[in-house]
Amino acid sequence: MQRIQSIINDICPVDSTLAATGQAHLDNLTKPQGSLGRLEELALQLFLINNGNPPAPDPCRIYTVAGDHGVVAQGVSAAPQAVTRQMVLNFLNGGAGINALAATANAELRVVDAGVCGDDFPAHPALIRNKIAPGTADLSHGPAMSREQCLDALLLGAKLADSALADGVRTLGTGEMGIGNTTPSTALYCAYLNLDPEDVSGPGAGAPPEMVRRKAQVVRDGLHANRDAVESGDPLRILAALGGLEIATLTGMILKGAHNRQAICVDGFISTAAFVAAWRMNPAVADYCVLSHASAEPGHARAMQAMGLTPLLHLDMRLGEGTGAACAMFLLRAAAAIYNNMATFDQAGVSV
Repeated sequence: MQRIQSIINDICPVDSTLAATGQAHLDNLTKPQGSLGRLEELALQLFLINNGNPPAPDPCRIYTVAGDHGVVAQGVSAAPQAVTRQMVLNFLNGGAGINALAATANAELRVVDAGVCGDDFPAHPALIRNKIAPGTADLSHGPAMSREQCLDALLLGAKLADSALADGVRTLGTGEMGIGNTTPSTALYCAYLNLDPEDVSGPGAGAPPEMVRRKAQVVRDGLHANRDAVESGDPLRILAALGGLEIATLTGMILKGAHNRQAICVDGFISTAAFVAAWRMNPAVADYCVLSHASAEPGHARAMQAMGLTPLLHLDMRLGEGTGAACAMFLLRAAAAIYNNMATFDQAGVSV
């Protein structure tokens, strides 16, 4: 806990006094002020993350973290739990959506087993084997994780961010895989943001309406079974009670990435639940995070509204895996390019 608390306490907000300098440069480029919209906002955010130096988002790396969930026993997922393991193998064989998009985005992809049911996967160059437990307990009956398991997952995420930093990676992408993980994510949104399960529960990987209603009730049961943790307001207790091993790992990665002054492209519904957990631990993480896209999961918009944040892309995506983060990485490069490569009015000889 001391190690985690030290990371949380030592996250520094970006230096907002530098914003005027960055904005002045953007306003002096050969374009009407503000005409590149969100790209200019991204460029300024990257400038501040880089402590007043020109934006530099590359290299990029996406971590797709996998874990299973005991709550699937409650009939909350249209897909069987075995699909988590099958999809990890698909990632390693290069056949998934995240493989295609990460390669197109020129982002490294690492797959992490933080808690997949079954034995360890065979060794693979892209695989990080760090199974904390073979899945979580059923959150509808009590805590999904012990405090120790949650701390181990947070430290694993911190280690992933540090490993990327040691390799020169400037931008992290969050991704996940875990059948049933929209249920713990929904529970976390409800606990952290005081939302109603019926308003946040959605179809996940294709659940029919009756299963979505079942999911909402299971989330409500989980909030009741873990009411002491929820009512405590302690972000760590809530994460252990209602989260998942992959979600907690991503939370740790977001915290340490912010601590390291790395930019972080946060994927969709599940990854944003990890962001909310990290944000509750230290709101300064928001300075370093780009919420990549508006998930088609209906509860994502509710969460965004509750936090007062706006995602970057609206593509009706809901796959997860880090696919939205990969797409956002293109725009980080575009934002850096306009800041670094456009001429100023003086340089171009253009009259204002």
